[in-house]
Amino acid sequence: MNRRIVFVTGGAGFIGSNIAARLAEDRTLDIVVCDRLREAELGKWRNIAKHPIGDFVAPENMFDWLEKRWRDVEAVIHMAAVSSTTEPDADKIIHSNFTLSRDLFRWCADRQRRLIYASSAATYGAGEHGFVDDNSYEALARLRPLNTYGWSKALFDLFAVRQAARDYAPPQWVGLKFFNVYGPNEEHKHSMKSVAAQIWPQVREGHGVQLFKSYRSDVPDGGQKRDFVYVRDAADVTRWLVDNPQVNGVFNLGSGQARTFEEMARCVFEAAGKPAQIEYTPMPPAIRDKYQYFTQAQMDRLYEAGYPAAMTPLEEGITDYVTNYLAQPDPYR
Repeated sequence: MNRRIVFVTGGAGFIGSNIAARLAEDRTLDIVVCDRLREAELGKWRNIAKHPIGDFVAPENMFDWLEKRWRDVEAVIHMAAVSSTTEPDADKIIHSNFTLSRDLFRWCADRQRRLIYASSAATYGAGEHGFVDDNSYEALARLRPLNTYGWSKALFDLFAVRQAARDYAPPQWVGLKFFNVYGPNEEHKHSMKSVAAQIWPQVREGHGVQLFKSYRSDVPDGGQKRDFVYVRDAADVTRWLVDNPQVNGVFNLGSGQARTFEEMARCVFEAAGKPAQIEYTPMPPAIRDKYQYFTQAQMDRLYEAGYPAAMTPLEEGITDYVTNYLAQPDPYR
């Protein structure tokens, strides 16, 4: 009997490990993780410790491994990236987020293997053109990301769309523009963790928390809005895409509902059964001019493609995250 392999790059990372966990529920699939675990005490290995992993591959061995076993590979889920929006090394970002992705896209096209990859809402920049996941080359080329990370993701979306137009693409290719994802298995992300994860230690101990001040007169402190999406939804959408190979293109993946950082913080206090104590602190000058004050995914295209489930409301997602993960001795999915 042939193996049915789903190869997940970045599979020990935050979103990647949640996808691996969701896919591992199907015992007919072999989930192969390609990642770096780095320091053991950071616990990144714990992100995948509860699930049967068919194999573990170092990134430098990725193409050799794929080339030997490509006939059994049903799909490649490409979540590996330099995801820090403050990473100073632009060459490192472009190599990881564009060059490697480009090579993987071409490999999947040549071998006719399916590819689902991580794009980002950072491609929308300040949102001056809205948050519509229009797949036309013209619409994608109009976007103006605010940082190198967003640009690297936008560049790859353009590459994928151009390749597909030239009929040189994987049999299924999907880019997912993740908005502000939160949920279990983000402990290793440090300063890039969701606000919920960052404020949890203070909330748990009954202390106050700090959010950034606003530097716009029309937005109150704590009134900056994001589309917060529970990582469980990201994993469920990916599972659905694996089951629906006819779906192609770049899609938004958010909740479809912008909520304020203050609302997010209040949800964490509420889930912990603690009174809300929120103060506001100056935003670092380095990000002040590049700060997004509003993001909200338009989710129509994913639903029109047939995705059947509603996204998890913020209150429900935060309650599940706090109760079943953050407040537990073992907080990993």
